[in-house]
Amino acid sequence: MAVPLFDTATPLEPIRGQIRDAIERVVDGGRFILGPEVSAFEEEFASACGVEHAVGVANGTDALEIALRGLGVGPGDEVVVPSFTFFASAEAIPPTGARPVFCDVDPDTGCVTAETVKAALTPKTKAVIAVDLFGNPAPIPMIAELGLPVLEDAAQAAGATLDGRPAGSLGSAATFSFFPSKNLGAFGDGGAIVSDDQAVAERARTLRFHGSRDKRSFEEIGRNSRLDELQAAILRVELPLVGSWAEGRRAAADYYLEAGLADLVKPIETVSGAQPAWHLFVVRHERADEIAAGLVDLGIEARGYYRTPVHRQPAMREWTQGVDLPATDELARTNLALPISPVLTQSQADEVVAALRAVINELA
Repeated sequence: MAVPLFDTATPLEPIRGQIRDAIERVVDGGRFILGPEVSAFEEEFASACGVEHAVGVANGTDALEIALRGLGVGPGDEVVVPSFTFFASAEAIPPTGARPVFCDVDPDTGCVTAETVKAALTPKTKAVIAVDLFGNPAPIPMIAELGLPVLEDAAQAAGATLDGRPAGSLGSAATFSFFPSKNLGAFGDGGAIVSDDQAVAERARTLRFHGSRDKRSFEEIGRNSRLDELQAAILRVELPLVGSWAEGRRAAADYYLEAGLADLVKPIETVSGAQPAWHLFVVRHERADEIAAGLVDLGIEARGYYRTPVHRQPAMREWTQGVDLPATDELARTNLALPISPVLTQSQADEVVAALRAVINELA
C-alpha cells in the first residue's frame, strides 16, 4: 500500500462541517483582521499551553523574531541557537540586530541540552532558542538554569509535554507555527507567541501591528504580522483535538517499534520526561538517502531533513567561521523521516517496516 509522509486530510474528515460553519461565521460577520475569532483563539490557545498570554501572528518565523524582540534582544547581542533545525529558527535572529551563535545537539534526541548551550555562551549572549525538534520537547528547564531567557521554538510540538507541562510553557516565551502540515495546522500560514510574561505579550502585540498600540501613535518600527480571522476560526475548531491527535502520533510511533523498526534503524530517542507529539518520526541509518529512494519506489514516502544544517547554509556564512558541530553534521547526514500522522494504523506501520527491511536487505 502507498503510505504518505503526512496525512493531513483524514484527521479533518470528522470536523469538516464545523470548519465550514466557522468560515461562514467569519464571512457573515465581516470582520477579517484582529476580530473576535483571533481574540477567542488567543485565550483558548494560551489556556491549552498553560500560560497567561497568546498573541496570534502571521507565521512562525515572524513569531520568533517578534518574541526575541519582546525578550529584549537587539543590536550587539548574541542568541544561541541549534543548527540542526529548520532555517527559520536562526533566520529570525539577524533582523533583530543580534548575531546567531550556533550550538550542537544531543545526537540521540536531536535536541539542544544545557551542556551544548553552555559551550556556546559568551558575555554577549542575551537569549537561547531551544527547539522542540520533531515534536520532542527540549530539556528547557535545565537550560534555563544557565540564567538566560529561553525562547522555546515549539513549531513542531503542539500537543507535547515535558514532565507534565505543555509545550509552550517551558521557557520565558514560546513560538508556534500553524503551517498546514503542523500538528495544529491552519489552512494557510499562521503563528503565535505565548508567554506568562505580560510585558513580552504586550510588546508582541505592538510589534505585530506596525509598532502601534492604538493605530494612531507608532512607538517603534514593527511589522504587519497578524493572524487573520479565518485562520483563527479554523484553528479554534481543531484546537480541542490536538491532545488526541498527539496521542495518535505516539501510538503510531509505538506501532513502528512493535513491528521491529529498531532492529533495522536507530529511532530518535525521547527526551527524558517527555511525551512527544512526533510531528516527524525520524530514524537514523548510514545509508539514509539510499533507503529513502528505495522506500519511495515501493510507495512509502520518506525523506531526510536538514541535510544541509543551518550553520552550513550560504546565508549564514557571516556568523559561522570556524564553527564545528559534529553531532549536527552526523544527524544531518544520517536522518530519515518515516510516515507519521494521528491516524497511522498498525497495518500501515507494518507495511513501512516490511518495506524498510526489504530495502535494507537489498542494499546489503
